[in-house]
Parts: sequence; C-alpha cells; structure tokens
Amino acid sequence: MSSPQLSDEKFKQIRDLIYEESGMYFSDIKKCLLENWLSKRMEEIQLNSFDEYYYFLRYAPKRREELARLIDQVIVNEAGFFRNMPQLQAFEREIVPKILKDNNSGDPKLRIWSAGCSNGQEPYTLAMILSEMSATKAFKFEPQIIANDTSRAMIFEAQRGRYKECYLKNVPDYYKSKYFAKADEYMYVISDLIKRMVKFSIMNLLDEVKVRMIRNMDMIFCRDVLVYFDNEAKKKVVGMFYDALKPEGYLFIGHSESLHNISWAFKLMLFPNAMVYKKE
Repeated sequence: MSSPQLSDEKFKQIRDLIYEESGMYFSDIKKCLLENWLSKRMEEIQLNSFDEYYYFLRYAPKRREELARLIDQVIVNEAGFFRNMPQLQAFEREIVPKILKDNNSGDPKLRIWSAGCSNGQEPYTLAMILSEMSATKAFKFEPQIIANDTSRAMIFEAQRGRYKECYLKNVPDYYKSKYFAKADEYMYVISDLIKRMVKFSIMNLLDEVKVRMIRNMDMIFCRDVLVYFDNEAKKKVVGMFYDALKPEGYLFIGHSESLHNISWAFKLMLFPNAMVYKKE
C-alpha cells in the first residue's frame, strides 16, 4: 500500500490551521517537511489520508486537543540553557547594571518577559544569572520573569523543571551544582528558588488581547521565535513588543535574526559579539 500524498490544496489548508492557532507559518518550500510530520501523526491516530486528517482537525470533538498536539510536534522545542553566551554576558555585565543605575522611579522590580520560552530553559537561565547578581551588595532589585509559549506540553515541562542530563551540557559547573539536584540516573530538577522566580503561562504571540495586557517590561527575550512567522505577523508581534517595553527597554532576538524591514522603532546596540535592540 502506497503512502498518502499531501496535495498542494490540503497542505495550504492544514498550514492555515496551524497558522491561525499558533502564528507559525510554513512556506511552500517546507511542504515536504510538514508532510513528514503529518504522516507520523496520522499513523499514530490511525488515519489513512490527509483529507481525513484535515477533517479531524476541523470538525472532530477533540480538534483543539489534536491541534495542540500537532503544534507541539512541529515546533522546535529545545531552546537550551545558557544559549548565545555573548548576549547573556551583555545582559549581565552591561544591560542589567545600566537599567538599575538609571532607575529613578524607586520601583525595585526588574521585569523581564521570555516570549516563546519553550520548556523553560531560557527564563531559568535568566533567573539563575539574576539570582547571582541580586545576592551581591552591588545590586538591589526584585527580579520578575514572565514566560509563555503556545505549546501546552512545553509549559507543563517548564513548570516541572525536570531536564535530562544532556540538556545541561552548556550549564557552567558552578550553576549546575548550585541550582540543580539529581532526581534520578538521567534527570535533574532545578531548584525551587529559581522556579519561584518565573511565572509561566500559555500564550499565542498573535493573541492581541493577551499580549497587550503585558506592560512595563525592562527587557523582552524572543530569540529564534520570529523566524517561524511571516513578515506581517513579525511586524504585528514586534509592534506589540514595542508597546510592552518601558522607554529605553531592550529586545533580545536570535543572533541570526534581524528587525530589518520589520521595524525601525528600535535602535541596534552593539556589544562584544552580540547585538541587542533598544526601544527609542
């Protein structure tokens, strides 16, 4: 029996469903990639054609659950602890100290948003760095980190804070020994101190109602997330980031990403081997 083939029409219909639900856009050149993922999922739930699967996504009683499961399968879900160290060094050595020095409001809170946080490795990395900084006499502040992702499964993993040892390969030994405990032969759990510093929630970055409720952020991290959006969605999301940031707040995006032709409302800041955008 031959494998079912994904027609151009059905590809576009399923692609549009994924986009409506998550904001993640598959260009035509990614048809084969999406077809491979869909085929695996169809085999799991014993459907024989892409027509059947599309009908299931549209009309089945559990369509919402299936869409969420499909999105979990197709989104890249491993962000990585201590990823892009030059950016993190700029965050720790330059940006956070400057924000705290320039703060004349008397508000001790340092507000950070990790948008598209996957399974929590990015916001937990920021929390560990800030925990070390707040323990010194040089810095007195209250870190507040919010983190969200469109994937229910990823948010559940983030809240558990349990990671396979291979995920900790980039964690410096000092942080690993201080902030992680071995749960069993293969798993580590992050400390409750760090867990309490991050508030997780499920959110689609294209949901204007929810996103526009976020305000007064000192920094936003949205690294290697915008790459999944088309230009129209990128402009919409970056515009909402602008509104969510305080004046002179900072936006961190992936090292291979750029706001060129997306927004001119941010100033590009250069640090050693790292680039960060600042709200003008």
